[in-house]
Order: sequence, then structure tokens, then C-alpha cells
Amino acid sequence: MGIAIKVENLSKAYQLGEIGTGTLSRDLERYWAKLRGKEDPFLKIGETNDRTQKGTSDMVWSLKDLNFEIEQGDAVGIIGRNGAGKSTLLKILSRVTSPTTGSVKIKGRVASLLEVGTGFHPELTGRENIFLNGAILGMRKSEIKKHFDAIVDFAGIERYIDTPVKRYSSGMYVRLAFAVAAHLESEILVVDEVLAVGDAEFQKKCLGKMNDVSKGEGRTVLFVSHNMSSIKSLCNKGLHINNGEIILNSTIENTIKSYIDNHIGINKEFNGVFIPENIPKNADFYINKIEVLDSNENYSSNFNLDKEIKIIVNYTISIDLYGSVINFQIDKLDNTIAMSFDTDLSAERLVKREKGTYQSIIKIPAYSLKPGNYYITFNTGTANVAIMNSYINCIRLIIELNDENESFISFSEKRPGYFPLRLKWVTSKN
Repeated sequence: MGIAIKVENLSKAYQLGEIGTGTLSRDLERYWAKLRGKEDPFLKIGETNDRTQKGTSDMVWSLKDLNFEIEQGDAVGIIGRNGAGKSTLLKILSRVTSPTTGSVKIKGRVASLLEVGTGFHPELTGRENIFLNGAILGMRKSEIKKHFDAIVDFAGIERYIDTPVKRYSSGMYVRLAFAVAAHLESEILVVDEVLAVGDAEFQKKCLGKMNDVSKGEGRTVLFVSHNMSSIKSLCNKGLHINNGEIILNSTIENTIKSYIDNHIGINKEFNGVFIPENIPKNADFYINKIEVLDSNENYSSNFNLDKEIKIIVNYTISIDLYGSVINFQIDKLDNTIAMSFDTDLSAERLVKREKGTYQSIIKIPAYSLKPGNYYITFNTGTANVAIMNSYINCIRLIIELNDENESFISFSEKRPGYFPLRLKWVTSKN
């Protein structure tokens, strides 16, 4: 179908702190190098943009030597941790900012949704901003009029279309901005993770529209999100970016696996059973096996959100132990906590457990987790927070949504983020 985007040796450097080289002589040296088509002599000291480490240079590479091609009609998911360079790449592709080195060749018009309110004039009404955005894309007034009713209907803000957008909520901003970007006749649609601002119903509506744009209309879509389920359902290709460099450019399945393996700590597929490879010698309190079961008592790592999840932890206590605790924490891909529970309920705080093998069972109710990928860390220890052994990200859960199941929408709106319930473990000695 042809190449829609071609990126060659693309790099973007940012200077931290004060802008400029600091001296007139260095500014002149930089200017003279630019006139001769030479590399900026002061970019050579730049470091990789690793936010976890303290650097020694005031110049960092947000992107470094990126090379890739995107074919027309592809839906590409761009995956990476916060600060990896995803948004910088989209800004360069949308011509919001320029690359420091390298080139970007784009065939067709680009409609982008990068940040809440980008491209909108706050003093203009929703109606006026629709025509303004269309004009920026190079569309004629007649072309914009053709799509105007569909844009307003999709955004669901007909009552406020003649109100200045500075009075819109962030959700209304995103609704209108996405509707404009998706309906105006651009060949390439670029969407950053701003859809997280919208409610769950609108997020699903946007994903459906992007799917239609890509598969139905043959337009190219670039999508950044931390929701792996959304990316997997929409995209056929993927880019995994870390510290400004491409780790993998492949199918979306391989790209998601690369991201999980590199940043979540799981290097093998989880099939519902976890058995530690190396049980510590002379350990006083350790896990032998963890089982994850579905409602039919089968091992599983994939669950529909309307199904209960059953987790069985088999463990050994080698000494008589007061206040033994099994703790588990469920994390999302962006490292935020979705849930955290332990067996340290008030009735068990000072319970003495004789040495032996035990089994603890916990059931996570349906609708407790939103659709997405989750990873569970288990810790064994005592009620005074003395951790004896940790099993980091040893279990993976994939929560999925069936098309006919819409009831999670109101539920997730009531309980965003951390789930407030306390669940009861059932413990017995084997």
C-alpha cells in the first residue's frame, strides 16, 4: 500500500536548565557549524534520557537514532514507560517540534490529539474551533461543513457547541478534540494517551472509531497508551521505546511481550501456576506453589471482568511462627497499585502457626479490576512487617471485556484506581 511514514536517524536533544551554550563564543561556534551543515559540536556530550539515574551532562537525548517505516493503513501501538520518548516522537511526527538530527518523511495530512486542548483557542467556541482545526489541516470550509454534524454528534456536546471552550471540562475538551481529529479527512491519525481523561464509555467509543478509521477507511493510526488491552485490540504493529531508543519494531503481540519482559520482570508465559525455581535454603517461611483458577476450577491467566478469580497459595513454615503473613500486591503496567491485601487481619495478627505446610485461598470478586494487564507480587513475612521472602511479579493477569458486557462502565467510574475492599483469606493446614 505504500509507506506513510519514514523515519531515518531521528534524534531529539533537550538541554536541561538554562537555554543556550552559556557563552557567545560557543553560540558562534554552533552557528558556524550549522551554516556548514555540520553536527552541533555541543550535542556530542548528550546522555541517554534515563530518568532513574543522575546525569553529569545538561544535554539529554529524548530520542536517539530512530529508524522505522510505517505502511499506509497500519495501526501502530507505541509502548514504553513514562519518559521513554513516546510523546516526543508523536510531537515530531505531528510537526509540533523539530528533530535535532535526522529526517521524517510523511505522506499525507496528519491529525493529532496530543494533549488536552492542543490546537484549540480557549476564547473561541466549539463550533469555531472545529473550523479552525480543519483549516490548520488544510481543509476547505465545504469539507469541514460536510463532517460538522457527525463531529458534534460523536462528541455529544451539541448543547455547548457555541460556548467558548475555556468553559469546557477536560472531558468535554477531549471529546471534541478526538471527534475533530477522527472525522476530518486526514490520512494519518496520531493519538497520545489523552483518552484516559474521558469516561470509560467514551474511551470504548474512541477505540471503535479508531478501529473503523484504520481497518474500514485504510487510514494510518499511531496510538500511545498504557492500556495493553486497548492497544492489542486496535493495533497490528507495535514500537517498543525505552530511554529514547527502539527496543523492538514488530507485531503488536511481540511488542507487548517485549515491554512486559523488559519492564515487568516476567520472562516466560504464565499459565496459571507459579512454582519458585529456587527455594531458599534454611528458609523459615516460603511459598511452594501459587495457583490461579477460573470459575470452572481450571488454571488460567485470562479472565473476563465479570468472572471471579481464585488464588491458592501453598507455603511452608519451618518454625513455630507468630503473626505469619502472606501479602500480595496487584500492579498495573504503569507501576501504580491496583490492589493490595494480606492475611494479617485482626483475628490473625498474633496467631501462632506451628511448623508445617499450609494453604491460603483468596477470591477476587468479579468487576474488581478494569480490563488490562496486571502483575502480582507476593511476600511472606510477619505482622511486624518483617519480610522473609519476595516473589516479584510472579503472576500475570489479563482482564478482558466482552462486547455484550457493559456493566463495568458504571462500576469503574465509582471506583477508579485503588480498590477499597478487604478480602478474606481462608487458611488451612495440609
